[in-house]
Amino acid sequence: MSSSVSGLLKASHPEPTAAVTAVAGLLAWGAGHRAGGITAVALTVLASQLAVGWANDALDAGRDAAVGRTDKPVAVGAVRRRTVAVGAAVAAVATPVLASTTGPAAAFWATVGLAAALLYDWPLKSTPLSVLPYAVSFGTLPAFVVLALPGAPAPPVWLVAAAACLGAGAHFANVLPDLADDARTGVRGLPQRLGAAGSRAAAAALLLAATATLVLGPPGPPSWVGLAAVAAAVVAPALGWYAGRATARAGGRQVAAFRAVMLVALIDVALLVASGRVV
Repeated sequence: MSSSVSGLLKASHPEPTAAVTAVAGLLAWGAGHRAGGITAVALTVLASQLAVGWANDALDAGRDAAVGRTDKPVAVGAVRRRTVAVGAAVAAVATPVLASTTGPAAAFWATVGLAAALLYDWPLKSTPLSVLPYAVSFGTLPAFVVLALPGAPAPPVWLVAAAACLGAGAHFANVLPDLADDARTGVRGLPQRLGAAGSRAAAAALLLAATATLVLGPPGPPSWVGLAAVAAAVVAPALGWYAGRATARAGGRQVAAFRAVMLVALIDVALLVASGRVV
């Protein structure tokens, strides 16, 4: 029993799941939610992330085994594929249920975000439209958080656009360590078609666009803190990719690129919270 729980935890993509959930909680706090609202937002996003992570590992079990992914618990037999699939289904059902406690408009966008993310797992992962689910699911996150606040106006366009750019950038960065394995197993999404250099350029441009939109989108002149955040959005991905190359030479399968993306996301959320510009 304990081994199955451990396998489920590892199959949930725990690092990005924790990071995205933390970003959502911080965003909810910055939007003015009280403790109950922050909890509802965080639990909804956590359920959505678990659904997507488990569905991904269940669907990719054959590919992961074919390329010897020892970091994937389903591929190495640490947890059954059916167990992960059932977990994904339960989490997917729980997401709109939890979101409904925040209101119908917020629940709608939370459900749209989940549906978009699941469409990446199948069938869009191996198509030129693979970036679209990331852009949509990340873009709906601030819409859900803001609309979950009673009496809040519609989220500003610049906030949704920045989140969509961040999500699209995350897609290109997250795929970078797996390009060789993807080529062996026939995955042909947009990053695989662009190649490593094209994906790095796309990720860097999108991350910079996300941060610049957050700094320049709200009314008023940008602050020095905001301009520093733009500089961080340039430096963090470069450092992350350098670290990722170093760990790859050591034989590990790290997610340094995705860590860099999440670092930029946390910087962006901190910028929003500090400036009081979430809504």
